[in-house]
Amino acid sequence: MDPIEHAEAIAHRAHAGQTDKSGLDYIDHPRRVAERAALIAPADLRTECIAAAWLHDVVEDTDVTLEDLREQGFPQLVVEAVDRLTKKPDVARTDYFAAIRTHAVARVVKTADLIDNTDPERAALLDETTRSRLAEKYAESWALLLGDA
Repeated sequence: MDPIEHAEAIAHRAHAGQTDKSGLDYIDHPRRVAERAALIAPADLRTECIAAAWLHDVVEDTDVTLEDLREQGFPQLVVEAVDRLTKKPDVARTDYFAAIRTHAVARVVKTADLIDNTDPERAALLDETTRSRLAEKYAESWALLLGDA
């Protein structure tokens, strides 16, 4: 099976029934991230970036594991990217973003993720308190991703 189609199918199964902070179907977020990743990925990494974009939240937010992805036959670059994109409680945000910055696929996916998370149309759906909190969080995330923090 094509890695992108395979990743999309896993994401749909894993995120079934989940909603985002606005109450919308969660799967729309990985779809938008995959679409954005397709636009910004270098040609030689496009497939890996799109597949990783579909999967970027499955280990963090569902019962899918990195081992599951390995057993499903995903390329090592995709599994590595998902691993780096998965927040771990014992890893500082600065270290989390440093690991992403040094991995070409993870960097593309995180860029696409932050573009989607900071989309003004999505932010407008949130209450003011949540919108303000997330704006501050994502501003810091951009600085950490770009190495400016």
